[in-house]
Parts: sequence; structure tokens; C-alpha cells
Amino acid sequence: MSEKRQQDHRPVIILGSGPAGLTAAIYAGRAHLHPLVVSGNEPGGQLTLTTDVENYPGYADGIQGPEMMEHFRAQAERFDTEFHGGHVESVDLSERPFRLRIESQSHELSCDILIIATGASARWLGLESESALLGRGVSACATCDGFFFRDREVAVVGGGDTAMEEALFLTKFASKVHVVHRRDELRASQIMQQRAFNNDKILFVWDSEVVDVLSLDGEAVTGLRIRNVVSDTKSELAVGGVFVAIGHNPNTEIFRGMLEMDDVGYIQVRPGSTYTSVAGVFACGDAADNHYRQAVTAAGTGCMAAIDAERWLTEQEDA
Repeated sequence: MSEKRQQDHRPVIILGSGPAGLTAAIYAGRAHLHPLVVSGNEPGGQLTLTTDVENYPGYADGIQGPEMMEHFRAQAERFDTEFHGGHVESVDLSERPFRLRIESQSHELSCDILIIATGASARWLGLESESALLGRGVSACATCDGFFFRDREVAVVGGGDTAMEEALFLTKFASKVHVVHRRDELRASQIMQQRAFNNDKILFVWDSEVVDVLSLDGEAVTGLRIRNVVSDTKSELAVGGVFVAIGHNPNTEIFRGMLEMDDVGYIQVRPGSTYTSVAGVFACGDAADNHYRQAVTAAGTGCMAAIDAERWLTEQEDA
């Protein structure tokens, strides 16, 4: 980072504006820490790509994902949270104050406390039809959306533990679950494989890949076009929904080499807290959670991060 760039210093900067980041902002704002939220490339996080949200407490009739994020943001603004658009392209955590450079901006941001709530992004198949039907039958979260497919046939794409977990969960609602996998055997652990094989509702489509998501009107999924990778033949599978379960990528690449992470890139935190390996840096939400990945758990860890940050700052001032 150039030393000549003008710096804008804030006590607390929060990276990410999904449930974790905005909850952290609400708590930090109420503690008079005057937080600044850098919204990132997807303001509102993954919930802005979600239609109906029915599993978040407090919304008895459900709510649209984007609308819920608007509520979160309005509440954060009520407690004097400031928002900054753009994407952080580099950070320096070698000393405090920490420094951040925003893409295409002429100045740097600096802070005493950094809360990372950058989330994780689902890995997708890369199909144009998949993107067009996202939230209209295409999903990457069975726990979030499985309820909407009661008594319907659905498909799960993938062959690992995540895919088997999604498929097994979906059997609580769907009439049949078709697992589409590129190989002739699963990559999942033996116990997960056995549970899937033992479930009469789960059917396997081996040696196959999805090449198109079908829809009659562009409003809802009606099926999949599948290619057999061995014979190169194509067929159609009639389903009302498809769950892509080929993994997630945590949005933490800019922190590599600075913070302790697991092999995939999820930030490691001290058990029962949001403390990272660098003092003054806290991580919450899906950037540090490779297990639950729910809006409500993200919000919970956002609360934890703000409280951890406030207590840590008080300790520094009293030292």
C-alpha cells in the first residue's frame, strides 16, 4: 500500500453487509463504536439472492431475502452505522491501525478493530439457465429452501458429504430425490453413503452432469438436461427443483498468509468466540463457519464479534 494515499481512520470497520456484518454493526453502533461497514460486491450478502425466507425468527409469514436485509441495514443505520460501497482489494494486518485499500478509491481506510464478515459463495455449475432460475427452483441450500418442495421430485448435484446431507434432508419434504454425480461412485464418507443408499427416496444418476436447467416460462424449474459423460448421450429429468451441492468458497482470499485458516480458506477462530489469530481482528458468519451457513447463525456470530471487539478494546484501553 502506498504511504501517500490519504487515510480515513475509524475505530471499527466491518467487512461485509450480510446478516453477520449488519448484526455486528447494530451491536457495535449501540456500543458507540461508530462502525463503518464496507458493503462489498454483493451488498446484503447471499440473502439478496433468496426469495422467500421462512426460517428466520420473527417473520411468521416469511419475508423476501432482499427485504429482510433492508430491515437489517435500516436498524444498523439507526445506530449511526456508516456504509461504504466497494470491494476491499488489499489489507495490511501487520500492525495497528490496520489498513485497507478499497478498489478504485483514492484513499485508504484504517481502523483499530476489524470485523470480517465477508461470507462464503456457493460453487455453481456455471450455466446461464442456472443463474436465470436462481431462487426459482435453483438453490444451494436445502435447509433454507427444502420446505418449498414438499411432495415434489427434486435433484441434488454432487457426490460428497454435503450432497448426501442435502439429499437426506430433502427426503423429509420431496417425494423423490435424484442425486446427479459425474462419477460411478460417491466421494462422500462411508457412513453418509450408506445412509443415502438405505433411503428409498434417493435415486442415483451416475456418470452424469447437468448441462441445462429447464423451464417452460422462465419462472420455475421443470427439469434438467443431463449428459452421460461415458456415452455422451443426453436425456431429460423431470424435477421441480435442483440443489447444487458441490461446495462453497469462503470469501477470504485477501487474508491468506495473514490469518490462520483451514485448508479450504475458512478463518479459524478461538473456540466459543470470534477471536482470530491476529489481535484486534474478529471473524463471523460464513467466512468462519463451514458447518451451519444459516442466516440466523451468521447473525448470532455477528453479535458475538461486536461484543468480543468491544471487550477487547476496553481491555486495551485499561492496560
